[in-house]
Amino acid sequence: MSHQFHPTVLREYDIRGIIGETLGVEDARAIGRAFATILRRAGGTRVAVGYDGRTSSPMLEHALVEGLTASGCDVVRIGMGPTPMLYYAEASAEDVDGGIQITGSHNPANYNGFKMVLQGRPFFGADIQALGALAAEGAWADGTGSVEQRDILDAYVARLVQGLDGIDRAKLDGLRIGWDAGNGAAGPALEKLAAKLPGEHHLLYTEVDGNFPNHHPDPTVEANLADLKALVADKRLDFGIAFDGDGDRIGAIDGLGRVIWGDQLLAIYAEDLLAMEPGATIIADVKASRALYDSVAAHGGKPLMWKTGHSLIKSKMKEVGSPLAGEMSGHIFFAHQFYGFDDALYAGVRLLAASARLGRSVTELRGAMPALVNTPELRFQVDESRKFAAVDEVRERLSASGAEVDATDGVRVNTPDGWWLLRASNTQDVLVARAESETEEGLARLVAQIDEQLELSGLERGEQAGH
Repeated sequence: MSHQFHPTVLREYDIRGIIGETLGVEDARAIGRAFATILRRAGGTRVAVGYDGRTSSPMLEHALVEGLTASGCDVVRIGMGPTPMLYYAEASAEDVDGGIQITGSHNPANYNGFKMVLQGRPFFGADIQALGALAAEGAWADGTGSVEQRDILDAYVARLVQGLDGIDRAKLDGLRIGWDAGNGAAGPALEKLAAKLPGEHHLLYTEVDGNFPNHHPDPTVEANLADLKALVADKRLDFGIAFDGDGDRIGAIDGLGRVIWGDQLLAIYAEDLLAMEPGATIIADVKASRALYDSVAAHGGKPLMWKTGHSLIKSKMKEVGSPLAGEMSGHIFFAHQFYGFDDALYAGVRLLAASARLGRSVTELRGAMPALVNTPELRFQVDESRKFAAVDEVRERLSASGAEVDATDGVRVNTPDGWWLLRASNTQDVLVARAESETEEGLARLVAQIDEQLELSGLERGEQAGH
């Protein structure tokens, strides 16, 4: 009874595929059997299972639970909700040893996948490869696990509201905020949360619909924020917050409709946190602006640049004891007064808290940031067999030439014009580039350097690749 997964679905941070083509019910059952076997070997017995609002999620959840129980694990079904609610179930319940969320995140509606956590740590990389190998052998444990339903939505929302503990309500009562759930899994939790928050709240698209009829739920793409911008402008709100399909990534705009990118949000959170925890280490990924690292240092923190990827960042936070981390992609991780996982709803609450504690509006905080020019994330197709090798070649050439190179994750090159980055995606056959400067002329010179290095490796920035 062994099982072979489609070669494209076992990815670096999760398991993900196209329903009916590369991912289906048999895969879900095999994931359950293999994960349960691994958990039992590690001494665990009980797994929390949740799922997002995609039309294929209930079917996969049913098969996953079958697999988990057939290999002797007890299952706590928490039902539909955002991925961070599953993380909360795993982190807050003493009788739960692991968790699996069925989610396609921000991918198109015909995708789905699995995000996993094992005994409080992210399950990724080599863990996922080991799960695939175990399934291929069919070497899974046998048993008969029990199944229980547990409704944790209200407890989860009550925990989110604690992000405002200790703040004078008078500073919050006047806030007027727009929220866009994008028809994703965070909608019902957002409705309950907004009802408990001080201030006035205007909600968009909280009805869960796996076809995403209004716009695609990826708040890092500015076009997807159009409805939120219109709401904030029309009602003259203080700011707006948007979520991705499974509620672990946040997007935001200020009262003037300007996007507050992931690294800019992190700068706001860091300024607030460093007043409470002076000298703390704040982690950001290699795509983040130099302005963020400078801001953390200016407020007395220790900035730490780390590899892109929510699992990698969470692991690094535990290793160095960091209370706060974030990525350009909108994953924000609070270990300060929270559990250390990426929760966009909690990050939304903490934005209210930061504005109140710092005594400045979100629009003022955004307006005070340095005006840098940067490229969007440039993504282009490169054959899987070439992508890492090409980055290695670029690094070797630049290091030999005496350039200032940071090799944390790919190559990040500092020049008098600013910086540029080239890295290989861990999840697709794609190279990712980004550059930032103080002037348009400087940015053009940086992009020319990227193109020159690609050409020396026989590549070019061709067609833009999607996520």
